Amino acid sequence: MEYQYPLDQDWSTDEIIDAIDFFQTVEKAYEKGIEREQFMVSYRRFKEIVPGKSQERNICKEFEELSGYSPYKTIKTVKDAEPGQLIKMK
Repeated sequence: MEYQYPLDQDWSTDEIIDAIDFFQTVEKAYEKGIEREQFMVSYRRFKEIVPGKSQERNICKEFEELSGYSPYKTIKTVKDAEPGQLIKMK
């Protein structure tokens, strides 16, 4: 797919790399499936970069509009999943 990830110009290079990694884990959850723990590591790091709920909601909504993949639904599914479970979004 051809789209740009929603990134904040104030983020450091490492933060941008880690935010992109989070978006790629969401993509992976839809396209191939991802282990719960792998997703949670990426999501926890994303929350360090974007600690506010409002900013998280805006960035995730923008990503969903661009990609068609819902970070919100993925996060909810992953949080409800059992440890070790493979997450495959539809």
